[in-house]
Amino acid sequence: MSRMFGTDGVRGVANTELTAETAYKLGRAGAYVLTKGTHKPKILVGKDTRISGDMLEDALVSGILSVGAEAVRVDVIPTPAIAYLTRKYNADAGVVISASHNPVEYNGIKFFNGEGFKLSDELEDRIQRVIENNFEGVPMPTGKDVGRSIIEDNAQDDYVKFAKSTIDIDLNGLKVALDCANGAAYQTAVKTFRELGADVRVINNDPDGVNINDNCGSTHPEELMDYVVRKKCDVGFAFDGDADRCLAVDEKGNLVNGDFIMGICGKYLKEQGRLKNNKVVVTVMSNMGLEIALGKENISEEKTRVGDRYVLEKMKKGGYVLGGEQSGHIIFLEFNTTGDGLVTALQVSSIIKKSGETVSKLASIMRELPQILVNVTVSSDKINLYKEDSEVISAIESIENKLSGKGRVLIRPSGTEPLLRIMLEGENQDEIDILANSLASLIKEKCK
Repeated sequence: MSRMFGTDGVRGVANTELTAETAYKLGRAGAYVLTKGTHKPKILVGKDTRISGDMLEDALVSGILSVGAEAVRVDVIPTPAIAYLTRKYNADAGVVISASHNPVEYNGIKFFNGEGFKLSDELEDRIQRVIENNFEGVPMPTGKDVGRSIIEDNAQDDYVKFAKSTIDIDLNGLKVALDCANGAAYQTAVKTFRELGADVRVINNDPDGVNINDNCGSTHPEELMDYVVRKKCDVGFAFDGDADRCLAVDEKGNLVNGDFIMGICGKYLKEQGRLKNNKVVVTVMSNMGLEIALGKENISEEKTRVGDRYVLEKMKKGGYVLGGEQSGHIIFLEFNTTGDGLVTALQVSSIIKKSGETVSKLASIMRELPQILVNVTVSSDKINLYKEDSEVISAIESIENKLSGKGRVLIRPSGTEPLLRIMLEGENQDEIDILANSLASLIKEKCK
């Protein structure tokens, strides 16, 4: 069996790649591995608004109960709420059923340990081995020892209370637009902002099971960009389906992506003396403009591979408090153990209110350098061509010399397809377009 777990749990098209049977097995194996040795263990279970969530939840919970664990169902709730509530409720583990920003036909199962952190590769592999070994040694309790399913009605209110506690100011006078992506944030985000006194306008908060992420939310912010201007809002926030991501929109309708948000929040945290070692953790895909902007504030970057789990890994190791991705997956480790879209929106809103500045003014801390991304199809034996072929290496060095420290070349293999992704940044879009396509043509020629 190939590895079940990807970079963010087990994910696939519901009822074909991710079946109820698979969900049952993951519930059974996950409960066994994550709670082994504890007395009557407790596992939190939440989901987003996808129509397939009910099917997968029932199967997953059945697996959890079959090993004698207790399943605490919290219904539709953001992924970061599961991370927080697992700790608050002293649960042994948490599970969320969601495919994040993906279309409705997909779904996923993602585990958190008792401390609210995503699982290590080692733990994920142990869960898979239990399944591959046909649950050898896994108990099948009977009678009073079978697990019980419990519904927790206070979960949303507890998460909202937590989210509100992450800022120390009300939002009276702030006109905020929210795009809830017809997903898990459709209740919690609106409730939180309204309770803090903001004038809230909302779009895409009427989930019907199939409209999650459908031309809305953080992957399609165009409607929100127009809406903010039409309704004369101070700021807009777009979440994804499970609300662990957040992008902002300024009062002029311009998109403010995760790099800008990290710039704004990094500067603020440094001024507050709360930015550990004056460092922000980013991935290699963050725009070079962020590095330049942070440098002017005497803030440095720690870079990781693409993926929020690698960002979190470096943050935990260095004790850093802020990190994230351009996609809007921002981690405030002071508050939560994973990316939290609502917390991100609240931090930005608090800075707007305290500074008295417009979002466009705050975002002017950074100038985004032009980028181009070109994909080249390669065979598996050519995947390392960019760092092994002398002519390709020479061409990359030549491009970097032409960019003179005001741009960069980044080449990385795709984790899911037979592709090399060639990304160039620089000050002139026309120049980097020519350079990127020239390099792509060379690599294609070498692959013939």
